[in-house]
Amino acid sequence: MSKRQTRKMLRLMASGEPVELTSAMASVKKLARLAFTAQQFGYEYADVQQGGGNNSQLKMLIVPDHSPQARARAAQNWAQYPNAHDGVSLPPLVPDAFELLKARINFDLTGKSAEKRMGYGALGVSIGCVVLAYRLGGTSDDFVISAVIWLVLMAVFGVGLVVTRKRNAKFAARLHAAGFAPVADETGRVRYLPPGGQMPGQHGNPFGAGPYGAQGPGMPAPAAPAPYGQPPMPYAPPQPSYGQPAPYGPPPQAPGPYAQPQPQPPYPQQNPHWQPPQR
Repeated sequence: MSKRQTRKMLRLMASGEPVELTSAMASVKKLARLAFTAQQFGYEYADVQQGGGNNSQLKMLIVPDHSPQARARAAQNWAQYPNAHDGVSLPPLVPDAFELLKARINFDLTGKSAEKRMGYGALGVSIGCVVLAYRLGGTSDDFVISAVIWLVLMAVFGVGLVVTRKRNAKFAARLHAAGFAPVADETGRVRYLPPGGQMPGQHGNPFGAGPYGAQGPGMPAPAAPAPYGQPPMPYAPPQPSYGQPAPYGPPPQAPGPYAQPQPQPPYPQQNPHWQPPQR
């Protein structure tokens, strides 16, 4: 986990809006460390997806966690680590919480949806081998060559399916033991959510649903759209009273010793439609 990416994440979290993070090297471990740090300062892991060329990137979504426990933890950590924005002065990593985040991210990447993609891939390979045989000439030898290619690729898909199912079973067992429950969205995608957690997003795509990409665990429902011609009001976390650290940013600076007087208009406000009486 780079200091630069941590500083960027904490800076974006100060807005109180959902934040999308990208790992160019497709590193689950790096994203899990970022998600753990986000949990210490009032955010929660929401989802992950593959992207980029050849799915070489991972995009993780984190959302504000408005639960009392998360807000109290964020306030305590900001008070204990006021220089966390430097990307170094951070709470120590808790191994159990870190492993749970790794299991959630891995399961979201290689769950039942990954098995479906492998099935579609096998079907595409089968059709491609038939097309290849006809393009080679359509003779019996061409069909034999295509059949050999098909058998090799089916063996690769079979091994990959077995390995994926074993990994999913391992991650599911770890999450189930920690109290996480399997929940299916509208598309049938199964995810493990913490006790009391809600399925983020709509239609199984939290990265493209809602005004900021997701409705994460504990987040309020999206506000109604503003009337035509008026800009939408951005989401902002509740402002804490003086003396209480903000849940998504460092503690507020103390005011000066003297309050600044508010400027007063030179004349009382007048009604622009008032006219003097006629004499």
